[in-house]
Amino acid sequence: MKIGFLQQHNTADIVNNMERLCDGIRDLARRGAELIVLQELHNSLYFCQVEDVNNFDLAEPIPGPSTDLYGRLAKECGVVLVTSLFERRSAGLYHNTAVVFDRDGSIAGRYRKMHIPDDPG
Repeated sequence: MKIGFLQQHNTADIVNNMERLCDGIRDLARRGAELIVLQELHNSLYFCQVEDVNNFDLAEPIPGPSTDLYGRLAKECGVVLVTSLFERRSAGLYHNTAVVFDRDGSIAGRYRKMHIPDDPG
């Protein structure tokens, strides 16, 4: 099995980050990757070095817009895809959630970390 890891330099432009991630996933799939793993909290800048309640605005439901996009992409490319999304499970309940998509684009599983990292450095 060929495994592809995708890590990129992100900016504050979430749409651009996601477009570049999609391009990278397609490239890895063209090069034969069957399992593709993305970096932690890949849609935005990595925000866990600071404690700022404004970052909660980055959270989204699962399923939601990102799972729709990455599910379609997993199906398009015929790959298993591991993502890392900032999940808003309900009001005041957030997770750094790994979502795994099967080759058919369905959510094969998810793992909710018990806390969002809050590392000062």
